[in-house]
Amino acid sequence: MKRRLLLAAALAVPSVAAPSIVRAQGTWPAKTVKFICPFAPGGGTDTVSRLMCDQLSKAFGQTFVVDNKGGAGGNIGTVELARATPDGYTLGLISVASHTLNPMLYSRLPYNPDKDIVAISRVAILANLLGVTPSLPANNVAELIALCKKEPGKYSFASSGPGTSLHLSGELFKKMAGVDIIHVPYKGAGPVYSDLMAGVVNMMFANMPSMLPQVRGGKLKGLGVTSAQRSKAAPDIPAIAETVPGYVATSWYGIGAPAGTPEPILARLETAIAEALKSPEIQKRWNDDLGLDLPPPGRAGFDQFLAEDRKLWEPAVKASGVKLD
Repeated sequence: MKRRLLLAAALAVPSVAAPSIVRAQGTWPAKTVKFICPFAPGGGTDTVSRLMCDQLSKAFGQTFVVDNKGGAGGNIGTVELARATPDGYTLGLISVASHTLNPMLYSRLPYNPDKDIVAISRVAILANLLGVTPSLPANNVAELIALCKKEPGKYSFASSGPGTSLHLSGELFKKMAGVDIIHVPYKGAGPVYSDLMAGVVNMMFANMPSMLPQVRGGKLKGLGVTSAQRSKAAPDIPAIAETVPGYVATSWYGIGAPAGTPEPILARLETAIAEALKSPEIQKRWNDDLGLDLPPPGRAGFDQFLAEDRKLWEPAVKASGVKLD
């Protein structure tokens, strides 16, 4: 009798859970939506997360709040996103780290980016910016290379964590420029800046949204961008490729939801994100202030883009020799 009761209770769970999600679709969002940023506050990922949450809050008349869950190259926050209840009340930032780099860097990744997370839309394409502490006696990439070659192993570069695009941008630079610089990982780009300004670490390949304001404010020196051409937001800063031919390392941000999130919710989010990216406020912040480019929004074409992005980064991962477990 007890076994029958237990079996009946177990079988009843799906029939209770599924209608609750279905009912939520009609009123969604009826409460605060959590938006997981898998990096620490203060970096480019945090900036973009907060700007997009502000736009979504306006669009839906409900609060979208950023929850920073940094660490493990973005894996901690991304795993939480992948395992969240798929009811539309947990969304998160996805990026080149979660969907392109980590699958190549980790032999036992605790989530499957292609199966566990629905990529709703890309929201930004960006280059990284090489910034150095003001006291460093180098004012361009050529001088930096000469300085590092003169004293191998003396200088360091920070990143937001092992295996991130910031880290691999530095590793690729080491390989292609032939320099020996020490990697110092942090839990996010934000915590690096005080150490970078003080000269505790010497340089960082940081996302444009967080680094560019520091350079414009004179707190750091910007030596080069990692895109093939100069950035429209900072045309006076050369591309690293102008000194190191062939050097390219670009990145992207997007918004994702746990697999199984109801289609009507995904469709509403897709439309709202597309409208947000058209807004004058976002276009100004992206183009003029943060140095971001606008990608085609929505789910269409994401699989093809991701395949191409993985091909782009694969040589950089191999050249770095980095493997994380």
